[in-house]
This record gives sequence, structure tokens and C-alpha cells, in this order.
Amino acid sequence: MSQLVLITGGAGFIGSHLADELLARGLRVRVLDNLASQVHGSDARRPDYLDCGVELMHGDVCDPAAVRSALRGVDAVFHFASAVGVGQSMYEVMHYTRTNNLGTAVLLEALIEKPVAQLIVASSMSLYGEGLYRTARGETRVVGERSLEQLRRADWEWRDDEGAQLLPAPTPETKVPALASVYALSKFDQERMCLMIARAYGMKAVALRFFNAYGPRQALSNPYTGVLAIFASRLLNDSPPRIFEDGWQQRDFVSVYDIARACRLALETPAAAGEVFNIGSGEACTVREIAQRLAAVTGKEHLQPEITGKYRVGDIRHCFADISKARDVLGYTPQVKLDDGLAELAAWLEGQAAVDRVAQASAELDARGLAI
Repeated sequence: MSQLVLITGGAGFIGSHLADELLARGLRVRVLDNLASQVHGSDARRPDYLDCGVELMHGDVCDPAAVRSALRGVDAVFHFASAVGVGQSMYEVMHYTRTNNLGTAVLLEALIEKPVAQLIVASSMSLYGEGLYRTARGETRVVGERSLEQLRRADWEWRDDEGAQLLPAPTPETKVPALASVYALSKFDQERMCLMIARAYGMKAVALRFFNAYGPRQALSNPYTGVLAIFASRLLNDSPPRIFEDGWQQRDFVSVYDIARACRLALETPAAAGEVFNIGSGEACTVREIAQRLAAVTGKEHLQPEITGKYRVGDIRHCFADISKARDVLGYTPQVKLDDGLAELAAWLEGQAAVDRVAQASAELDARGLAI
């Protein structure tokens, strides 16, 4: 009988694409998901996009009985169950800590009782805080957090001691984490707990630090998730994308298909055990540019980005991936070009509806003094 793989949080965006990837390789897939309303809507029903070959168990990763039941007969686990959102994590602290930290602890205690061969955990680029920088002379610089005084005068960039602007550089896995939000802290906690417990109990664990994923099936009505999903929601409602700071901050946008492929490679590669990998495109793109490109492919060029000039607590300036380790060890090479990925996303969006909750989310941040 083929290998049985459990994906916690597997009814969501990335998890469902991973399920497709694993099914195509002949594996059996089980999903444990609480079908949270912020992601799936209020009816908590099985998503139409989830392959009929996936066994869905509706349950909470924080429920020990549900987790033990989901683990029966399982050979490998992908731990994707997580509350996602930098801004929201700064005021829904208990929810993020419960779901991400406690949920991981519940899973790990169940795995201590009944270990599996492999455990792969979804981590996040957010734990880096700021990415790596270099001076004009090519010297590496690691920076901290921008001061509130600097941010209030809309001086967004990092500078050296002489006042020259530092240049963003690809960020490798060796960069020391700088945890700027409760979400980042919880993802680092998930990552380290999984690697630690797996090593102690003879399981092979891998942590994958995802950068900014995009593609079909994103939760368009969730205003705290990926930036492209948030921009798409605005455009579908004939509203301009809203951008913090000046829009020139750089990020790494990676297709969900490439992420799913990287996850499968982590499962299949013995040398990955005990390691941490960046999973991104390896290319930088400004947030302003990504908003304009999405507007263009959706036929909404007239909806130019609204540049707020505000700073959101927990945000960083630049971060994009150095993917050389994933390339060397996993054999991972991104296959989806950004233009092609955006075109496919636009085609999928044509049949979608979204509730635009961006203004509501912004008001929450403003009320708590989390947007300056």
C-alpha cells in the first residue's frame, strides 16, 4: 500500500496544492483542518477545490483527540496548520499563540507517543525580520528595526554610518532571526520545536521557510493573508490596492506550484533531514510593481495603487530569498515565471467573488496605534 501523508491545515491554499502534488505521485493524503471562517467562510464546508481523493477530517490541531485520530496509520506529516497574518497577530495574540504554538505542541506530543518517519513544517520568511543588506562596497550588513523617529519622517530605507543607502541582498538561511511580530515569533517556535522533537525521537524533520506565495485558491476575503490575495480582493471590488510606506519595499513572490514541488522534494530527499530551507523565487520585486502588474493582467490598469505613506508595526523594508541551498540539496528550481503565474491568477480570479475587508483591517490597526 502507498505511503499515507497527513497535512495539517491541508484544506487551505498551499496545503491543497501540496495534496494535488502528492496524489499525482501516487501517495495517499489525509487532511486535518478546522475550516476556519476567516479562510473558508462561515459555512465550514469542504472546499470545492480539494481533490476528491483527499480524506478530510474536520478538526482542530489544538484538540489532542482529533490529532491522534488523524495520525492513525500515517507515515509522514506536513504541519501547515497556522494562523497567518503579521498585523493581526499583534492584537490577536492569544489566537495566534494558541493555534501556532499550542497546536504544534499538541501535534508533537502525539508524535512522541507514535513517531512517524518524516515531519515537514511550514515556516516563514517573516522570522528573518529585515533581509540581508550590503554597502556600496559589497560589505554585508545585518540591520535591526527602524526607529519610530525614522518612520515618522517617512525615511524608509536603511543607511550606513555615513548616511549612504544600504542595498538589499538575497537572504540566506544563515541569517540570524529577528522576530518583529507575534506571527514571526510563533513561526520560529513552530520550526524549532519540530526540529528539536524530531531529532530527540528519531524522526526526520525539515523546515521550509516560505516566501510570499501566490496562485489560485488564495483566501480572497481574508485581509490578513498574502499581499497578492489582498490586492486581488481590492481589484475585484473595483478598489485600488492599498500599500504601506512608499511601495518600493522589495519582496520575493513565489508560485504555489513551486512551493508544492519543493515540499514534495523535501519529502523525497534523505539529505534534507534536520535542515532548514528558503523556498522562494530567488528574485526581488517591489510591492508597487506587483500591484501594478496584477492590475494590468486583470484589466484594471486604471486602479493605480493607493500609497498610504503609513508604517505597519511588524513590517520590514526588504527581504527576498537566497535559494541556493534548496537548489543544491533538494534540486529545487522555480519553474513558474512571475508573468505566467500572474496571468494564471488573473484567469482564476475571473470566476471569483471577494468580500473586501481591507478597510476594516486597516481600521483595526489604526485604532490600536499599529499603523503610524
